[in-house]
Parts: sequence; C-alpha cells; structure tokens
Amino acid sequence: MSPPTPRLRRALLVLTAVLAAQLCVLTPLPAAAARAAAARAAADAPADTARADTDTAADGPAGWTARPAGPGAGRDARPYLYLEGTPGQALQDRLAVTNSGRAPLTVRLRGDGRAGAWIGFAADSVTVPARTRAEVPLALTVPPDAVPGDASGEVVAADGDEEIRVPVRVRIGGPTLAALTVEDVEISGGTIRYALVNRGNAVLEPRLAVRAEGMFGRLLDRPERPLPLELAPGRRVERTEPWPDAPALDAVTVRLRVTAPGGVRDEAEASATYVPVAPAVGGGLLVLGGLALLGSGAFRRRRARRGDPEPPGAETGRAEPPGAETGGTGTEPPGADSADDGQPTTETRPLVKTGPLVKSGAGS
Repeated sequence: MSPPTPRLRRALLVLTAVLAAQLCVLTPLPAAAARAAAARAAADAPADTARADTDTAADGPAGWTARPAGPGAGRDARPYLYLEGTPGQALQDRLAVTNSGRAPLTVRLRGDGRAGAWIGFAADSVTVPARTRAEVPLALTVPPDAVPGDASGEVVAADGDEEIRVPVRVRIGGPTLAALTVEDVEISGGTIRYALVNRGNAVLEPRLAVRAEGMFGRLLDRPERPLPLELAPGRRVERTEPWPDAPALDAVTVRLRVTAPGGVRDEAEASATYVPVAPAVGGGLLVLGGLALLGSGAFRRRRARRGDPEPPGAETGRAEPPGAETGGTGTEPPGADSADDGQPTTETRPLVKTGPLVKSGAGS
C-alpha cells in the first residue's frame, strides 16, 4: 500500500479536527450531565419521590415563620394577637414559631411599642428543631394606671439575619374617648403638609378630605378617603398631600377635614400666595427704575421754578479785593519814568474790580 499523498494527509487532519469539535459541543460537562440525569430521574419517578428529592436539594437558608398560635393556617390564621382586659389584669396568649428548614433554629423574642412593653415571655430565646413548630407562652399585664381604650404594639422574633413582627392589639375596659386633630397645615409649592394627632384613648383609622379655594373659584376638591395608617392613642404622624397642578399665580386657601369612626371630626386650613419669581423680580426692577426717573425729573423742575441764586461771591473770573488791579495794569501816578525814554507819561487802562469803582489819579 502506497503512503498517502500530502493532499490526502491534510484532508484527514481537517476531518479529524471537525469531528473533535463536534464531540466537544455534543458532550455535556460532568456537572451539567449530573443535573440533566437528576432532572430526568425526577420526571420519571412517582410524585411523592419527586417532592422528597426537591426538598432534599434545597440548599438556601432555612425558612421560618412566626404568627399567633391557633388551629387556623393561611388565610384562616389570626392576623395579630388580640387581648381584652382591665387595668392591672394579666392576659395570656401563645406565639407559634415554625422552622421549615433542615437545621435547628434559634429565635430571640422581645416586645415593641406601647402594648409590646407590657409583654413577658416564658423564655426570651427559643430553639426550634428542624421541621418543627414550637409555641411560646406569653403574658401581657395591663398597667394599673392604663387609660381605657385601645393599645397596640408588636412582638418581634429575630434569628440574627432577619426578623418577623407580629402585631398586638389590646382592648382595655372602661369608657373610651376618641379624639383626633389635624395641625400644622402648610403649603409649599405643589405639596401640602400637615400633622395628625390622636388625642383620645382609642386606636383610630383616619379619613381625609382636601379642598382649595382661589380668587376665582375652587381649585381642588378631593373627596374623603381612608388613609393607610392606624393612629394609636397619643401618636402624632406628619404627612404630605401632593398637589401637582397648583396654580402659578393666585391666592389660595386650603382646608383639610379629617374624620374617624365614632363621630371624630376636625378641620384646619392654611393660606398661600403663588407668584412667579422671574416676572415678579423683573416687574419690581422696572417699577424701581421708573420711580427713580420720575424723582430726578421732579427734583430738577422744582429747582428751576425756585430760581435758586448762585452762592455769594461765585462770579466768573477771579475775585480781587477793592482797589486791586489785574495783571499790573491801571493808571500810574504822574512822574513815573517810562522804561523807553525816561519821560513822564500817564497811561490809562481798563480795570476789572470786584468792589466799588475807584478812579486812579496822580500821586501827590
């Protein structure tokens, strides 16, 4: 058999390189092949087995929840801890902590807010085994001097990385007083600022209505609507109301009306003047310039009408004392020698004097 020609060798090398590249593309990496095999096995396995494999493959942080204890779950679970009692009474409940992860979970518990400060736990820290739910007893003692009405707070459960807050609502027996005020209303450009204060002893859910009047009629009329907040007794909240289409030139009065269940109602208002900055500055400068021109013209006309004389002694030329001669000129006394021929001459020249006219004569 004759050896292959150079052209045939080059063709074999090119064909070998092409086949190697196709094999590299079609052959998956080991990790990718393992994942693909696991996916095919999960698809072929029964439903229960697939769910078990999925749970086992979860490598994220252990998930957990904290909520009021009770038989309900999901939407049927209690949204918050609700307790009723009188001043000085101790009320009891339970908090459920569920650990759905694969490792034990340690959670620290504390109270927050007005009602949260009244809570004591059976243990400030609880360790929950994997895939287990633990119920932690808690006791809320209403202070003897607590005002009748509603109080709120929170139970905070934290594992070091994240925390869960469970609301607490307490109804304290006795007469209740619902009172709400709207205060410190301000208008700043396209924003209305105000503050709400709960002056009573009941938790309030306020509603707000806004109205604005200008020189030529109503500018804003927003009907009453609920605000996204619960106002605890004694709490003050500062809020803003946007007004994107505020006027550019007008004098307005804004009125706020707040209401709450139980017949609570209060109103407050504030006024503001909207003036464009650039036209106002330009107009002010123009007015000032006009006033300056008018003032200077009036001053000149008034001085001309009065005919004020020039100050005494202010004449054209140089003032000289009486009898003085200007430039050495005047009438020289008889007998004075001339500089040319030594003959006595008499020369008369005009004099410029500032005093009475004095005639010059020959000396004696």
